[in-house]
Amino acid sequence: MVYRPWGNTRLHPHPEYTIVCVIHEILPVGMLQCNCSIFGDEQSREAIVVDPGDDIANITEVLDRHGLTVKAIVITHAHIDHIGGAAKLKALTGAPVYMNQNDAELYAHLDTQASWLGMATPSRTEIDSEAREGDQLRLGDAEFHILHTPGHTQGSISIWIPAENKLVAGDTLFRDSIGRTDLPGGDGRQILRSIHEKLLALPETAVVIPGHGPNTTIGREKARNPFLQGL
Repeated sequence: MVYRPWGNTRLHPHPEYTIVCVIHEILPVGMLQCNCSIFGDEQSREAIVVDPGDDIANITEVLDRHGLTVKAIVITHAHIDHIGGAAKLKALTGAPVYMNQNDAELYAHLDTQASWLGMATPSRTEIDSEAREGDQLRLGDAEFHILHTPGHTQGSISIWIPAENKLVAGDTLFRDSIGRTDLPGGDGRQILRSIHEKLLALPETAVVIPGHGPNTTIGREKARNPFLQGL
């Protein structure tokens, strides 16, 4: 699946949100088909890549096709399917890697994660910047707001982009589901608290790009997600 929603500046139905010129493609990568998001600014030709878990050649093909230069690599959490290709992409682009420090221990054990999946251990890279609650990255006129949403892992983050009315949710929120909490660092009560306090407070029209599977909206998940009823 390749998702290409924007091409021109236009107004969102809610006037407080102005859609800016942002390229956005979603590539399912690796054996677990993690949704890697590639955001590009049509003016500066700079890009932010979120969750380059694998298949770096496919990611760079998109970057090259749009003439984009990566300015930041952002990791929603340190599970191997989301971070496994970060070292390769950093080596190719020189872009800094952003990740919440609460997942540092998880990232230190990529070999253990690889053994769970029966795959080779990918190379690791230094984390250049901590992705903390309240931090912002800018891409052209669009601001990328970091939300710390622990529960799936202790360092899980989501990324809210008001100008695009989009939320990159990592493995915190899915269409009709939520992230699993039975792996090291998971906490069932905590993930529900993160979703309730941070994500469900966003506009119901906000498009949610989950870590795997199809997009959804905040409103749809409020109404239909069986894990969220009664929150």
